[in-house]
Amino acid sequence: IHIPNPINTNLFRPRNKQEARIKSGLPTDKKLILFGSVKITDKRKGIDYFIESCQLLAQKYPEFIDELGVVVYGKDSEQLKPLVPFQVYPLNYISNEKELVDVYNAVDLFVTPSLEENLPNTIMEAMACGIPCVGFNVGGIPEMIDHLHNGYVAEYKSVEDFANGIHWVLNGGEYKTLSEEACRKVSSSYSESAIAKRYIEIYNKITGSNE
Repeated sequence: IHIPNPINTNLFRPRNKQEARIKSGLPTDKKLILFGSVKITDKRKGIDYFIESCQLLAQKYPEFIDELGVVVYGKDSEQLKPLVPFQVYPLNYISNEKELVDVYNAVDLFVTPSLEENLPNTIMEAMACGIPCVGFNVGGIPEMIDHLHNGYVAEYKSVEDFANGIHWVLNGGEYKTLSEEACRKVSSSYSESAIAKRYIEIYNKITGSNE
């Protein structure tokens, strides 16, 4: 039996986007994509696939060059600047949870091009803040992101499909619904009360108790 770690949905929840951007020192006039890890140059985190996806998006949709920005947090985040065709806003590694909540709420999309994952907390945290996610079909990611319902699950290692996912979320016309469904998924599956309920159900099953 597998039970995920819970998330504090009282902390990680939707907040005013404009205020979050001002607090985080981010622009208020662009659509923002968030990418981050402890060390972004770690190949397992899929940085190369994200870079190629951005380059493909800029070729197919030239207007994105001015409209999109990429927010990056983690060690070596500055290194992404010359590699993508969009304005990059590098942040240091964020350990303060309240600052992290502001960053999630400041962006429009969280991307996870990881090549190997279990159930990443980053996806859970972003979705709890109402931020749709795009990730590859690997590990526990498709358990968290419900394809075309609260985000986009791209074909594994497909730059084209990852780029399609980014475009679909940002320009698909159903963003508000995606955001609401992302919050709902975390609340029903990963909140502290939902996880506690699953533990209680297991204990009751083991002990034969119906209380």
